[in-house]
Amino acid sequence: MHERERHRIILSAIQEKPVITVQDIAELTEASEATIRRDIAALHVQGKLRRVRGGAEAVHPPQIGQLAARSFRVSEAVNIDKKRVIARCAVDLCEEGDSVIINGGTTTFQMVHYLSARRLQVMTNSFAIAEHLVKHSKSTVTIPGGAIYREQSLILSPFENDAIRNFYARRMFIGAQGISPLGIMECDALVIQSEQKLMHQAEELIVMVDSSKFHRRSSLILCPLDRVTTIITDDGITEEAMRMVEAAGVALVIAGSGTETTKEDFTSVA
Repeated sequence: MHERERHRIILSAIQEKPVITVQDIAELTEASEATIRRDIAALHVQGKLRRVRGGAEAVHPPQIGQLAARSFRVSEAVNIDKKRVIARCAVDLCEEGDSVIINGGTTTFQMVHYLSARRLQVMTNSFAIAEHLVKHSKSTVTIPGGAIYREQSLILSPFENDAIRNFYARRMFIGAQGISPLGIMECDALVIQSEQKLMHQAEELIVMVDSSKFHRRSSLILCPLDRVTTIITDDGITEEAMRMVEAAGVALVIAGSGTETTKEDFTSVA
């Protein structure tokens, strides 16, 4: 990852919480801790953040009351190549005229690049996905209504009388913070509330995650693993994770590692 991109991710990340550690940033950028320390030192000299022991803090601390979910800008560039092949496989599951729900997230966002020629009925709580599809696709786009959370590019509402309950979908596509034998994991209660409302309107639940998510955990469970119809991931998935998915009776789609993905580029494990 280029230095400029690392700096952008670091500056976005420190707006999410008062202090972020060198280890956190190294995980986000897939750079060495020595590289991250040099980045922090450079940004500190430029006055863009404050260097603290073991990490960095924002010059202007984040506001209280923000979502716990990681910002869209921070996550967008992480594992981008894997996200693209996963997204291509997800779009291959869609047929012309399908009614689908696409939940907000940086992996699901990559679907928009392969949907430009499709005519679908799409509901999404992602401001970024809705905006892109309106401008660059032939699909009909519905949003649920609510407040826009700029950092996460999400549209969330605490109220029941929104457009969600009137929308039916054949499939719902979502990302996740982590996957464990307990289920699909997220980190924010308001995000989970929105996702669960959307899930009730779909026949099938398709989870799109890169292989690193099988090693991560979060504090909240969105749904048990057996609620999921299919998991789409990359070929970095471990044998242990594959056995976990198989034991839950969930179909597993492993996306090919090439830049161009076709139906021959992935395998399905029931």
